[in-house]
Amino acid sequence: MDATSLIGLVLGLAAIVVGQILEGGHIGSLLQPTAFLIVFGGTTGAVLLQTPLPIFVGALRLLKWVFVTPADDSNALIEKTTEWGRVARRDGLLSLEARIAQERDPFVQKGLQLLVDGIEPNRMREVLETEIDMAEEQLKLRAKVWESAGGYSPTIGILGAVMGLIHVMENLADPSQLGAGIAVAFVATIYGVGAANLIFIPVSKKLMTHIHTLTVQRQMLVDGLVGIAQGDNPRLIESRMGSYLAEIRSGTSS
Repeated sequence: MDATSLIGLVLGLAAIVVGQILEGGHIGSLLQPTAFLIVFGGTTGAVLLQTPLPIFVGALRLLKWVFVTPADDSNALIEKTTEWGRVARRDGLLSLEARIAQERDPFVQKGLQLLVDGIEPNRMREVLETEIDMAEEQLKLRAKVWESAGGYSPTIGILGAVMGLIHVMENLADPSQLGAGIAVAFVATIYGVGAANLIFIPVSKKLMTHIHTLTVQRQMLVDGLVGIAQGDNPRLIESRMGSYLAEIRSGTSS
């Protein structure tokens, strides 16, 4: 569980609610179903219009990374890769074939398969780095869905405010209708700006951080696999892979 994400969300929402109370207002005045429908329904529609459905669904699935940080198995990966290097130097690259089925990550499986197939080190690096780039691009497209939502929701909130003011102008002769229209107008703006700056944009930034960490971790693995292909000493492979840990930890320390 990523405690900072939960604390940040709760703290941001609590600050607004407590501020409303301290100003002498009521929490109920912030609860406007009409404003909620306008802002979140309109934002969802705008995002769906610009985003292919598979990417939109992927963005929803990626949301779990905000609260459940992807496991950091960097040290275990270094240990495994170093062991593969020892086995390869002792028994040859073909001895690693049995290890392929033991790995769950398709990227790791592919790297081991390239090793077993005897692919030239530079060619191996090129193939694996291309796959890293493509995977990173797909993940970034999903994260940017939330960034797009953060761009649309304030504008949709303004639309809600204008709609509320139109309702007010239409009922100037009936004072009993003015309060509801004005409430929708201002609360819609709060929902739009608040959702963008407290939820959508922070979610996008947090996902980008995790994507960067995953990318660096895979680059670390590629460096190790290329070292094995070149016949490097396992201690050298371990040392070179360990140099990536500082950057990986900087992204997962939260």
